[in-house]
Amino acid sequence: MKALLSKAVGGPETLVLEDIPSPEPKAGQAVVQVKACGVNYPDVLIIEDKYQFRPPRPFSPGGEVAGIVKAVGEGVTSAKAGDRVLVNNTAGGMAEEIAVDAGRLVPIPDNMPFDEAAAFIMTYGTSYYALKDRGFLKPGQSLLVLGAAGGVGLAAVELGKAMGARVIAAASSEEKVELAKKHGAESGIVYPRGPFDRDGQKALSEIFKQACGPNGVDLVYDGVGGDYAEAALRSMAWEGRFLVIGFPAGIPRIPLNLALLKGCEIVGVFWGAAVARDPVAHKRNIGELMDLYAQGKIRPHISERFPLARGAEAITHLASRKALGKVVVTMG
Repeated sequence: MKALLSKAVGGPETLVLEDIPSPEPKAGQAVVQVKACGVNYPDVLIIEDKYQFRPPRPFSPGGEVAGIVKAVGEGVTSAKAGDRVLVNNTAGGMAEEIAVDAGRLVPIPDNMPFDEAAAFIMTYGTSYYALKDRGFLKPGQSLLVLGAAGGVGLAAVELGKAMGARVIAAASSEEKVELAKKHGAESGIVYPRGPFDRDGQKALSEIFKQACGPNGVDLVYDGVGGDYAEAALRSMAWEGRFLVIGFPAGIPRIPLNLALLKGCEIVGVFWGAAVARDPVAHKRNIGELMDLYAQGKIRPHISERFPLARGAEAITHLASRKALGKVVVTMG
């Protein structure tokens, strides 16, 4: 089988496409014939050894997979050959086949295309856990989403709308804001590209404050980081929650006196660790997300599809922060 491999630390240009042996399922495992693999920001980090987890090399990036079960190992009763599934894994997805623990398999309905399934679990799983379990979002509250046209950002917009919130989308271009509005945002703002000096920070803070209104915003979903974080925090309502999702613009340095003055909470969102620590809650959330998908309230927006041979380009495109919604690598 063919696999896109990271054999040395570096950017997407270091990845190589090679033929390797097909995996055999061990006890408790299943081998999945991959049909599509979602591309996510951790894929940018993991090949540079900057992610929380570092799989031994050589490995294939790609932690979000959809396909068909090819074979199961000893003791597996929850799946069988021919089942349509999606999988969340640390890596291994940019290959024609992947061996995973059978407990990671999530059945998908016959009417769910493989590319949408491969664009589903990490973005919606992260954003639903963030809004529901860490942000305690309630109907009628306001939600500011930074990076609102990216994978997790657009998922947060859709989920916020489905959960009854007033969603404010913030992104770096009018095109991105308009996309977020089509997916449920009530209003939107275009923010300038950083980094910013102090005057730029003040101007950015005013942009956020004007968009959120005099009472501030109840929940900030920050999937951007960098200089945007402090500016967004200054727009927070009393006893609001600031959700820390990711840092494509860099890890911010936030003056903690702002949390005191706002009476607000700064809340870390580590979805991968939460899944491992509470698989029962994760399974419940995935069931609720599948229900929302079936109702047509959420649906991945896939802007680009790349074949496996161009998987490195797919990661480069995502890293450029130009992608709208999801980027997917397809097989065959």
